[in-house]
Amino acid sequence: DVQLQACGGGLVQAGGSLRLSCAASGFPSDDYAIAWVRQAPGKGREGVACITTHDGSTYYGDSVKGRFTISIDIAKNTVFLENNSLKPEDTAVYYCAAGWWSSVVSAIIQGRPDDMGYWGKGTLVTVSS
Repeated sequence: DVQLQACGGGLVQAGGSLRLSCAASGFPSDDYAIAWVRQAPGKGREGVACITTHDGSTYYGDSVKGRFTISIDIAKNTVFLENNSLKPEDTAVYYCAAGWWSSVVSAIIQGRPDDMGYWGKGTLVTVSS
């Protein structure tokens, strides 16, 4: 079974940085992508970023381009999200999600973050002003 375990959330001041981690396991092949999806209080889900496991290609949502960086440590099966220049509007529960790579990439690019095959529990990021 695919399992995704996210951690690293916390409270940070505006302008600060935070690194989230997602430990992934159970994928039957390497044709998957792992994504970060966030949900702010009272709002719908928003695709943040994703990375493909077979070639490391990365894709970002418009609101985080240039500030967030997604990366993968293949040996540790762990995906990281470096959140820099954080803003109060980045406050949200951040979920680690995954699925067939083309579906995940399309979901992030086309703004359909609910189209993920697998979901982990979220980690809360709170940015104070």
